[in-house]
Amino acid sequence: MINSAAADSAVKKATWRLLPFLGLMLVLNFLDRANVGFAKNAFQADTGISDAAYAFGAGILYIGYAAFEVPSNLILQRVGARFWLGRIMITWGIVSACMVFAHDAMTYYIIRFLLGVCEAGFYPGVLLYLTYWFPAKQRARATGLFYLGVPFSLVIGSPLSGWLLTHHNVLGLTNWQWMFAVEGLAATVVGVVALFFLTSKPSQASWLTDEEKHALTNTIELEELGKLDTVRHTALGVLRDWRVLTFVGIYLFIQIGVGPLTFYFPARLGAAIGNGVDVSVGLLLALPWLCALIATRFFTVFADRRDNHRLVCICMITSGTIALGVVGLTMNPVIMVIAACVAVSGLAASQPVFWSLPTRYLGGIGAASGIAFIVALGNLGSFASPQIKAYIDNLTGNGDAGFYVLSALSFLAVILLILLRPGAGQLSAAVSKVTK
Repeated sequence: MINSAAADSAVKKATWRLLPFLGLMLVLNFLDRANVGFAKNAFQADTGISDAAYAFGAGILYIGYAAFEVPSNLILQRVGARFWLGRIMITWGIVSACMVFAHDAMTYYIIRFLLGVCEAGFYPGVLLYLTYWFPAKQRARATGLFYLGVPFSLVIGSPLSGWLLTHHNVLGLTNWQWMFAVEGLAATVVGVVALFFLTSKPSQASWLTDEEKHALTNTIELEELGKLDTVRHTALGVLRDWRVLTFVGIYLFIQIGVGPLTFYFPARLGAAIGNGVDVSVGLLLALPWLCALIATRFFTVFADRRDNHRLVCICMITSGTIALGVVGLTMNPVIMVIAACVAVSGLAASQPVFWSLPTRYLGGIGAASGIAFIVALGNLGSFASPQIKAYIDNLTGNGDAGFYVLSALSFLAVILLILLRPGAGQLSAAVSKVTK
C-alpha cells in the first residue's frame, strides 16, 4: 500500500528543489541556441557571411543535436542525471563561447555543429529525468514549470542580448563576440553547480524522508509496470511503433513553426522599427515570450486537471500557426508583436502539453530511446525551418513568403494530433488502473 500523502509530499519537495534549477539550465540552453538570431545583423555585417550561410549555420546545430540525442539519453540512464546533465552544460557553454572565433562561414558551421553535439541529450534527458520524479497525473505541470525556462530565457535574454549588443570593444571584443562569450560561459558555471546540486533519483535524495522516498519510488515503479504491461519497446524498436513516429512528426512540425520566431523575428522586428536589435527592441521581443510564460503555466495546469492534453495541444498549435502567417504578412511593428504573442504562446507553450502524450505511453528503455528519438528527429524541423525560409524567399523574391510556407507546414502537427486519437487514451486508462 502506497502512502499517497508521503508521495505527494515528496513531489512538492521535488518541485521546489529541482524545477527552478532545471528551469535555469533551460534558460541558458535556449539562450545559447537562439542568441545567433539576436546577433544576426551585427554578425553578418562584421563577417560578410551571406543569408544562405547564416541560415545553414543556424540550422546545422540540429544535425549534431539529432545525431547524438539517443546515445546521450542511454548514457544518462546508465550514469545518472546529475553527472550527465552537468557535463552537457559545461561543454555546451564552452563551445557557445567559442563563437567569438567565428569570423568565416566554415568556422561558424563547425562551432554551431559542435554546439549541437554538446547540447545533445539535455532536453530529452530532462524529460526522462522528470519521469523519475513526477507521476503521470502531475507530469504536465512539472514539464510546464521546467519549460517556463524557454519563454523566460527570452523574457530576460532578449533585453540582455540587446544590451550586450550595445557594448563595443569590451576586452577587445566586438558587440556580438561579447554577447556570445558572456552567455556561453554563464552556462559552464551553472553546469559545474549542477554536478553538486542535482539528485539523480528519489532513492538518493537526502532531502526526502525515508517514507517519502519509499512512497514516491513505488508510485513511479507501479506506473512503469503499467506502461510495460501495455507495450514494450527495445531501444530501436520504438521506431517501428506508428504512435512514436506520429509523435516525431508532431514535434518536427512544431519546430518548423518555432524556427522563424527564433531565428528571424528579432531581425524582422528591428527592421520594422528601423533601429536594428537594441535594448528597446529587445524589450519588445520579450513580450511574446512573457505571454508564452503565462500560457505555459495556464494550459499545462488546465490540461492536467481536465486530462485533455491532445485537444488543448490542437487548439494551441492551430492559433499559433495562424498567427505565424500574420507575422509574415505585416511590417507594422504593433501588429507584428501582437501576432508574435499569439504565435509563440501557441507553438512554443504547446510543447510541455504535447510531452505528456509520449511520456504516458513510453516506459523502460523505450522511454529513454523513444523520448530521445522524438526530440532528435523532431528537431530536424529546426534545421529545416531556416533552410526552407531562405529557399522560398529566394525562389519568390519575397522576404515574407517563407513565413507563409512555414506556417502551413507547422499546421500539419494539428493534422497528426487529430490522427493520433485511436489508442491515445487507452494507455492513460491503463496507467490509471495500476496507480489507483
